[in-house]
Amino acid sequence: MSAHHAFPGQWKPNHASSVALYEQLRLHIIEQADQGKLAPGTRLPAVRNLAEVLSVAPHTVARAYKELEAAGVVATKGRNGTVVCARDERWGALSAAAADYAAAAKSQGATFAEAVHLLAAAYDAE
Repeated sequence: MSAHHAFPGQWKPNHASSVALYEQLRLHIIEQADQGKLAPGTRLPAVRNLAEVLSVAPHTVARAYKELEAAGVVATKGRNGTVVCARDERWGALSAAAADYAAAAKSQGATFAEAVHLLAAAYDAE
């Protein structure tokens, strides 16, 4: 059985949850990648196919994929589809963003505690 058929396995989004369906899918893919269940290079199902399997609208899957791509968790390879990125690639992008944030916070005179507080507030607002 290929990874394409293995994902999403038995997992389904919880339609009764207050967490948006795209966010549930986004978090599930991150969790699967972090646990090694979606290895780097694993091709995810096409948007329409996964939407059908999960009984959600295609734009729900598309939004999850778009946000995952922006975070460096997946990459869209044109005709080759959407593939899971290696964790070191993801952390590299996140590390660069953290360095930019730290530099901006320092330049504004923020203490470490203030910078962490602002980051926590922004993280919780998402």
